[in-house]
Amino acid sequence: MAIPQLTEEQVRTWTREQKDRWWLEHVFKGDMPQLTLRSAVTGFCLGGILSATNLYVGAKTGWTLGVGLTSVILAFAMFKILSRMGAKDMTILENNCMQSIATAAGYMTGPLISGMAAYMWVMNEPMLWWQMLLFNVVLSLLGVLVAFPMKRRFINDEQQPFPEGRACGVVLDTLYSSAAAVGMFKAKALAIAACIAGAISFVSGEAYFKSIHALYLWATRGGKWKEVLEKFEAQLDKTWHLPHNMDGIYAWLASKGLEPHLVGVRFKELAINPALDLAMIGAGGLMGIRAASSMMIGMVLNFFVIVPWMITLGEIKPKSGTVGVVGEGAAVFGRAHILNTWALWWGIMIMVAASMVALFAKPQVFVDAFRTLTGAKKRDAGGDVLRHIELPLSISWIGIPVIGAVGVWMAHDWFGVPWHFGALAIPMIIILTLIAASSTGMTGITPTGSLSKIPQFIFGAADPKHAPTNLMTGVMCVEVASNASNLLMDIKPGYMLGGKPRHQAMGHVIGILAGALASTPLFYLLFLDGYSKEKAATDPLHIQNVMAPDGGQFAFPSAVQWKGVSDLVTSIFGGGSGTLLTQSIIISMVIAAVAGIVLEVWRTMSRGKFPISALAIGLGVVVPPESTLCMFLGALFFWGMHRVYGNRPETKGNLLWVQTQEPICAGIIAGAALVGIGDVLVRVFALG
Repeated sequence: MAIPQLTEEQVRTWTREQKDRWWLEHVFKGDMPQLTLRSAVTGFCLGGILSATNLYVGAKTGWTLGVGLTSVILAFAMFKILSRMGAKDMTILENNCMQSIATAAGYMTGPLISGMAAYMWVMNEPMLWWQMLLFNVVLSLLGVLVAFPMKRRFINDEQQPFPEGRACGVVLDTLYSSAAAVGMFKAKALAIAACIAGAISFVSGEAYFKSIHALYLWATRGGKWKEVLEKFEAQLDKTWHLPHNMDGIYAWLASKGLEPHLVGVRFKELAINPALDLAMIGAGGLMGIRAASSMMIGMVLNFFVIVPWMITLGEIKPKSGTVGVVGEGAAVFGRAHILNTWALWWGIMIMVAASMVALFAKPQVFVDAFRTLTGAKKRDAGGDVLRHIELPLSISWIGIPVIGAVGVWMAHDWFGVPWHFGALAIPMIIILTLIAASSTGMTGITPTGSLSKIPQFIFGAADPKHAPTNLMTGVMCVEVASNASNLLMDIKPGYMLGGKPRHQAMGHVIGILAGALASTPLFYLLFLDGYSKEKAATDPLHIQNVMAPDGGQFAFPSAVQWKGVSDLVTSIFGGGSGTLLTQSIIISMVIAAVAGIVLEVWRTMSRGKFPISALAIGLGVVVPPESTLCMFLGALFFWGMHRVYGNRPETKGNLLWVQTQEPICAGIIAGAALVGIGDVLVRVFALG
């Protein structure tokens, strides 16, 4: 059944009151169940699980996944199965409210893998868990309060598309009005993909492998657990299990004198260590071939061309304290050393330049944002006919200054942000949220990465010798802008399907709590188990090396970028270390900035047809090469399937690889990520 919608002329000429009356008469579904106990519980549970996968993927890639469509399909299939067992099926509005809760939970991981992680690296100590949880919750609640006054402008009046939200509404309408069988097929595909990915990840999981075999030895031969583990470690090389990287192959090649080198440096020391990472393959399928190809260009350019060149020139030297000569294959470098001493800076600069061009290339975003802020667009001729179902504006007008003041106090008392800078962040939050919401409404893209640079540079210039000022004001601005924009994206399908807005607001709050409760303890278990206060006292990079060890599972590319910008601001405005930016680094940054501007202008002028993304090239520098390779392979596979089956809609191949691409990728990510998380937890709790 087609979803009722206004014509372009009606959107352009009607007042908001006329649009609201039309919606109330033709779309609103009255008292159809929406925010019920089961939709809240289902959204809470799914959101907690999906936020865990987002945390895992975000720590690897620096970006978070939209989980709305995944949660819609999962809940639809689950309640279809339960309805066959006698339970009442979920209504379309219950499912929509559930996805809003799950999506809100999924996006709670954003600050954890970016600004907050960077803050911990700068301070070289973990943030207290309850401070992380409460600060994240307060900022997210502020996002809800900021979003609802904007909802009446962007959604009710201007009828902005919010593409991902609209797609979710269309999928829901399709599932509940016509093609239920298609929904079940997609759910089955998601489940099968998750099981296959999870099984492969389990077989290649080192902690699973060690614990199962050690348990077997303990049960059959007796002895204390620690003794059994030590014996098992001694014979590990003789036992088979599926390797997840090239370490074993490189070792075998080295024993034969065949280990590959580049400019006399071993591939492994150049961070060229291909690995099997199914979560990244799924992420590449969602990312698309353009972005994945651009990341591949950045990775190859950096690790195969520029870094070897800089090593031969002596601009990148081996790790201090190591023994080994470049040219003899014994020099020790590693990805973290290469990035931190040289390559990071050109990667960050090309991303910053491209992000700024992309942001300012759409002046209409700023025009519309400031129209909303100043009230210049006044077409509201009557009263508020949706007063009885909208979230009252008085809640926002009272809540924003109150919750904002709490956030400013937290930033000052917990993180040392001066009062006046924290207070100045509140009006900046409103402005940046308007810009972000305008962009999300038109394009579906929330430019949080671009926007984070604005407060970092402004507050970093104002307080250059205190890094937490630019980091935590950046977190405040970006978290509120991101949460408000994503909430508007979630509200869009509810508006399309006739739901009550205030129910979605309450659902979003439930999702915020679910995401915070799920992701915060998991963050500490996954990333901070190896922290030692004694080691941190002597090693200024201890916590960064614990969270993102060289050659480890997690690279935190978003946090690397945040910390890099913070260090750059300190170096420029605060009289930082003169050795931070050498002449070759400065030259590389200038070239990268020019390249980023040219490529992004070219992409903008071609209206998105230019195939190379400067932002993705920079991401290919900071993301581990093995993750970039897996993402490219995933994107390449689904691109090939689209080429083969895209114009053959009646074939099974089209149904499976084109129409069901997103559920399959989501299943691969969920299965691999959840099993991968389990492997880390087994290592922490069982192996110690």
